[in-house]
This record gives sequence, C-alpha cells and structure tokens, in this order.
Amino acid sequence: MSEMTLEAPVAGVKDHSPEATIALLKERYPEHISDDARDGYEGIIVHPDKIVEISRDLQSELGYNYLASLTGVDLIDDNKLEIVYHTASIKHGGNPLVLKVQVDRDNPVLPSVTPIWPGAEYQEREAFDMYGFQFEGHPDLRRILTWDGFHGYPLRKDWREPFYEEDNKPFGSRWPGGEVFRAEERNLYGKNVQYPAGWMPEGDEIEAETDSYAGITYSRDQSPDIKTEKVTINMGPQHPSTHGVFRMAITLDGETIMGLKPVMGYLHRNHEKIGERNTFIGNIPYTDRLDYISSMSNNHGYVLAVEKLMDATVPERAEWIRILMVELTRIANHLWAIGFLLNDLGALQTPMLYYYIERELILDFFEAASGSRMMCNYMRFGGVAYDLPDDVRGQPVMKFLHDLIYERLPKALNQGDQLITGNEIVRARGMGVGYLSPEDAIAYSAAGPVLRASGVPYDLRKANPYSYYEHLDFDVAVRYNGDIYDRFLIRVDEMQQSLRILQQVLPHLEETEGGAINDGKPQYAIRMPKAGEAYGRVENPKGELGYYVTAKRRDANPARYHVRSPSFINLTALEKMCIGHKVADVVAILGSIDIVLGEVDR
Repeated sequence: MSEMTLEAPVAGVKDHSPEATIALLKERYPEHISDDARDGYEGIIVHPDKIVEISRDLQSELGYNYLASLTGVDLIDDNKLEIVYHTASIKHGGNPLVLKVQVDRDNPVLPSVTPIWPGAEYQEREAFDMYGFQFEGHPDLRRILTWDGFHGYPLRKDWREPFYEEDNKPFGSRWPGGEVFRAEERNLYGKNVQYPAGWMPEGDEIEAETDSYAGITYSRDQSPDIKTEKVTINMGPQHPSTHGVFRMAITLDGETIMGLKPVMGYLHRNHEKIGERNTFIGNIPYTDRLDYISSMSNNHGYVLAVEKLMDATVPERAEWIRILMVELTRIANHLWAIGFLLNDLGALQTPMLYYYIERELILDFFEAASGSRMMCNYMRFGGVAYDLPDDVRGQPVMKFLHDLIYERLPKALNQGDQLITGNEIVRARGMGVGYLSPEDAIAYSAAGPVLRASGVPYDLRKANPYSYYEHLDFDVAVRYNGDIYDRFLIRVDEMQQSLRILQQVLPHLEETEGGAINDGKPQYAIRMPKAGEAYGRVENPKGELGYYVTAKRRDANPARYHVRSPSFINLTALEKMCIGHKVADVVAILGSIDIVLGEVDR
C-alpha cells in the first residue's frame, strides 16, 4: 500500500488547476516533460523513466492523489504504444490532469505506477492483456480479461480475429449493396479457430490452471499449538451469489480468509474493439449493455465525450431531460443494489421484490420515452432522441412523474428505511465488515458509493460539474465507517438526494415544454469535424464512468474508444476488504460493492 492521505499536503502551492500544476512540473523536470502537440490533444508527455517520480509528486505533494483512469493506445502509424493517465484531486476537484507515456511498440516497457496508485493494478493488467505493455514492478502482471494462453493483443490495430471483415463499419458487404450474411457462414466450424503462427495443437495443451492462484499459497501453519491447513477454494464462476459469471480464488485458514484473487473475463467480448469499428452513433446502443441496470447513465457519459470532440451544444430542455433520466436511473440502480445486497445477507427475495415494484414504474417511464425498458438507446449527440411521451400508464406524463417523484418513491424509500435500516441482522452482518479506510479507498481508485461510504465526499456532479448540475441544490452523501452497513446507507442517502434533484427538475421541464431537444437536425452519418481526444466522465450509480475517445479528422469511427468501468476498478479493493473475515462475509462484501459483470468484463 502506498502512503496515501485524504488531503495531500500542498504547502506553497496556491493554484491547483491542471495548467498551473503542469507548469510547475515543467520547471522541475524540463528535460523529461513536453506538451502534447497533436491537434486537439491536451496534457503532457512524460519520459517513461520519470513517470513514477512525477506520479509521486502529484500524489503526495501537488494534490492529484486519485488515479481516475489508465488507458492504453496503439499509435501504429508512429510505431509506438501510449499510456494515458487521468489524475484527479479529491480535495480540489476540477478537470483531471492528463499524463502520457509513449514507448516503442516493439518493446513496450515502462515502470508500473502501482507503488504510487494501487488502483492501477487491474488497469495495468488490462493494458498488458490488450496491448502487451510490460509494467516493470507490477505485483501480478498477467492477463485479466482473456485466458492465460491467449495469443496476441486484441486492441492493437493490426490484430485480426477469425471473423474479421473490415476495420470499420458499415461493412462494404452490408452497405450499400445490402448483402447481409452471418459471419459463421464463411467461417465454418473447425475453420474458425486462430492459432499462433507455426503452432498446431498436439493434444497435451490442456493443463490445470495455475496462474489464477499466483500469490495464493497452500501450506501448513507452523504454529507449535493447533496445526491447520490453508486451502485454496473457488467461489464461482457458477455461483448464485457472485452476481454473474465471476470467480474468486480464496485462500482459507479454516473459515478465515487469508487471500483472495478475483478472476474475471468470462463475459469479455472486446467491447472496445467493437467500439472502434462502430460509427460514433452506432456505439450508443452498445453502451446500454455495459451496466445494463444503468443504460441511460451509460449513454450520458459517452455522448458527453463525443460532444466535446464535436463542440456540440445541447438545448436547455434536453439537458433537463437528461438529468431526469439519469437520476431516475440512479434510484432504479440503488433499489436493485439494496435488494440484492439484502438477498446476499440472507433475506432471500422479499426485500428485492418489494423494491422491484417502484423500480418497475421507472422502467415503465423509460419504455414510454425510449421504446425500451433497459437498453434505452435514448441519448444523442447534441440532445436526446425523443421528447417526453404524452402519457405513461394512461396518465399525462407530467402527472405520472409528479406522483412518482413526490408520492410513490418517497413513500417506498421511507418504508424501506424503517424496515431495513434498524434490522438487527443487517446491522450485525454489516457493521465493521468489509472495512475500507478513506486512504485505501482513494489509493485503490474506488469510486461512487464505495468511495463515499469510506468518508470521502467526492462526487463528480459537484467536483467536476457537467450538464446542469451546478444549477441544482443537493448534498454529496457521505458516510464514515467504510463497511457494508455504510455502503447500504450511502445508497439510501443518495436516493433521497436524487429525489431532491428530480423535484427541482420537474418545474424546468414544465417551463421548457415544446422546446428543442436536439442541437439542430439529428445527424446519423457523423464525420468528426476535427482531430482530437476527449474524456467524458459522469457520476454513474456505481461510480465514475469515463469514456476516453480519440478521433481523426473526417473519420466516422473512433480511433480509440476506452471505458473507465467503475465495476471493474472497484474490484481492485475487494481483497483488502475481505482479508480476516469469514467465507460467508465474502458474499455480502461483494454485494456491497454492487458490480455488473457486463461492465466488469466488457
């Protein structure tokens, strides 16, 4: 663990903006830092040998103590690979400070920043898995989303899968000729497997998996008194309490957890490779399927990133509609998260089905507005796809929303609070279990309720406002015990704050009725007017969701499309939360993080 503080010392530094901090770094490291001179790009390019030293200065002295995102990029035209670091200040908020390191594509070696930011551990493993970066000093550098014997690096621009057709959509066979076919028809069974060059299977390749257990030992206790055996067991991937196809390799001493390694990737479909082949607008329905409980919020982060590239403006009514949708999404997500957490604590289906009733009303509204209950595909660059519907469930839409926001949801939340918050089993199973300190929460790049339940009042809606959040009156929900119980309470608090926001949004919707919902005529064949990069970040129900998107001028497809997934990064701290607890607690601790495997694996 690095020496991480909640508010890093910044003596003598008065201006904490990214621009002022970069200027200070240039003074200290004039030979090792240069501006990113590419059109439309920001931040600084750092020499690989200095990235750890500069990261330490940022974390310990200059206030940028939070690694928000780490992204790999293939600069194939320059024969380089690049890592992009988005760092943020928990205390001061504002825009992230962007660092970049470029290395030789044929020998992509650079130091790991995990000694400074332990939250980089899984993100660096992902960059190794997808691009082949070699992070010197990484504590556990191995594949994370593909299997151990996978050949090649799938996000490199020259990697091709067996079903490969073209680099970008729409494929020539589909448009304009309309010659639609299934890829499997031209890659028959037995011909659709891709082996490394010069290699053929000989029949003895299948061996017991061992890499997943690296660092987890099987040994006898050397205590002279009671002798015990430490054993490693699997929980998952087919387990009713892992919230999807997810596995934990757990080392136990009796019932006590001594070590834990999450094993993921069973649902990996290379979402980002698909995103780089899709058109810009074609990616919107794919974002729905990341965290399929939070479709509207997923749309929001992505369209914000592309709107930055396009310099698009959003009409006032569309902004209010967006906030309406994402705050209802936050409530729908937290209702589901609490219901499943209580299920993990042994309450079976009753609380979940109780909360399900109100969640259904929200999904009814989403269906009326977008045509879909969960995969909404609703937001567009410069606005939204449709205005609010005329009616929902036979009621005028504004009456339906008024009853939902002022009557149904407050009543359900208050009743749930009365029934659950003081429940002795919830308190006994939650209090003091799965503790994560504020220092560790920051160090491990935890986000959303996991971060704020550990006493860190960091919420992007306040820290780095987007949309119209700066015009709204609400509080950042924060709890201070960092355990399962507080991660339950923080979601209850956040739903109450979302109701405050929604009650402020309704009058604006009435005032702007009939107003524009899009910036001019809807565009479907978008070509980027300029080259550049953008990072769109939103406070999703599970934490910071970020989209790093780059584009070349006049291109219709992203050059790089990366998802900063809160479900994936929040798992970095899972072992820290579990060590010393019992097997039965693992299920509850994992439930208190609130992950969706579609977003973890992408």
